[in-house]
This record gives sequence, structure tokens and C-alpha cells, in this order.
Amino acid sequence: MKIGKLILCPLFLLLIVSLQVAYSQPAASRARVYELLKAGDADAITAELGTLKDSQWKQKEGYQGALLMKKAGLLKKAKEKLNTFKEGRIKLETAIANNAGDAELHFLRLIIEENAPKVVKYKADLAADAAIIIKHHKEMPAAAQEALADYVKTSKILHPSDL
Repeated sequence: MKIGKLILCPLFLLLIVSLQVAYSQPAASRARVYELLKAGDADAITAELGTLKDSQWKQKEGYQGALLMKKAGLLKKAKEKLNTFKEGRIKLETAIANNAGDAELHFLRLIIEENAPKVVKYKADLAADAAIIIKHHKEMPAAAQEALADYVKTSKILHPSDL
């Protein structure tokens, strides 16, 4: 009986650790997404989208949406750009609708809104997103806070004094 408990206890702990890893997104990947949003390499974005596809992380859809919209700006054909942007917008807006209080998702949207061309008419939530980010930026994960601190240096809507 004791041997059975000795075997089950480590297996139970391994299961708990495995579930935590499966349902959380590593900081390195989060930082990678912000890096890609800043740099804009279509092939690297495609690779990261493939990595995110298999993730069980709850914000996955928001990151996929932001990456798709960034990728749209790097494509050559107008129809492909528009379709990719629309697909990304749907994913990001769905993620925000499902997690309205998540400042990180609002930060992703603000990055896209501030840099999207006027023709796509994707700037309606700039002020609201900025307000949520300012109010809740300390609740964001460390990698997102670092990306935000870097982003405010060039942002027209957010400023270092806001944080």
C-alpha cells in the first residue's frame, strides 16, 4: 500500500506541473511576439503563428490576431493584405470581448491601432485602450510591461509619464 502511494504522489505532482506548463505561455514566447510586432519579419511571424497554434494559453487568440494584422502590412498583394488584416482583427476583437479587463490585450490592440493605415479604419478604441493600459499596466506580465515601457518611448498616445 505504501509503495502505491509513493508512486502516485510523484505522478500526481508531475500531472499538476504538466498542466501548469500547458496552460501558461512562457515569457520567452510572449517577449518574442512583442519583438516581432516591433521588427516585422513576415517569415518569423508565420513561424510564431505556427507555435501559437498548438498553445493552450488563454490569450493565444489575441496574440495571433495582432501578429496577423502586423503580417498583413508586410504582404505584397492588396487583397491578401486586407484578408489577413480582417482575420487578425476578428481574432483580436474576439479575445478582447472574452477578456475585456485584460490590459495586455488592449495593449496589443493599441499597438496595431496606432500603426494601422487609415484605410483600414482601425483606430476607434485608441483612447479607451490607453485608459485601460494606464490603469492596469502593473497587472500585466513582466514581458508585456517591458514591451510597454519600450513602446511608450515612440507612442503618440501613451507617454512614459503615464506609467
